[in-house]
Amino acid sequence: MPQLTPRERTERLAELGVTVELFENAFTYAAAEARRDSLLDAPSMPGTTFWSRTNRYLAEQLIDPKITTPHWKHTRRDNILRVIHPAGSHAITAISGEGDVGVPEPKKRVRTKNPKGRVMAKLVQENKAHASPNEQLAIASRDELLFGAELDSMPTWILLYRRTEDGPIKAEVSLPVEMEGKYVDRWHERIPLFLPDIDPGINVSLLDNPGSDTPHVDVPVQRRREEG
Repeated sequence: MPQLTPRERTERLAELGVTVELFENAFTYAAAEARRDSLLDAPSMPGTTFWSRTNRYLAEQLIDPKITTPHWKHTRRDNILRVIHPAGSHAITAISGEGDVGVPEPKKRVRTKNPKGRVMAKLVQENKAHASPNEQLAIASRDELLFGAELDSMPTWILLYRRTEDGPIKAEVSLPVEMEGKYVDRWHERIPLFLPDIDPGINVSLLDNPGSDTPHVDVPVQRRREEG
């Protein structure tokens, strides 16, 4: 995977329709919200709050036509919070990660922090189908999307974040193409983000998603009749 220069990272983000400042704002607001959680909250609340608010504030900036023109769309389908590019060319979702997240040349494998379900697995497989070896993913043109694109078939990028041992958030925008078990750990492209020091002051990766993208199935249990 070729390493991008700072200028190339900025240009690649622009092709995706986003900026470092956009993510910086989302992380800053989310960190402020997560700090409000207390010891009286459930242990998973800081991570859940940070995950949800990061996606929320990312969406608020992108779907507001006064801030972003043309504005994006938003969906919560299958419990995966996604913003969708105006052209329908790709989507972005924020998820906590582990390993050398945001490091251009990682020594520790970069992967999602928490296990993912079948819907995420399908999205990753779709990404792999779109990606060509040794090439950046081509952003579909308006003409190519004239008849629209199904949400589950468009490339889905992950805004991967992790709080470091020193405190600040490290992050990257990356295109997943493979999973090992229930963890996303193979990337076609990685765009590390060089952010100012944003320290939530707490562990924000305990649990990024309180739900699951796998539908719940109720199995009826019939009580056995007592004999005699």
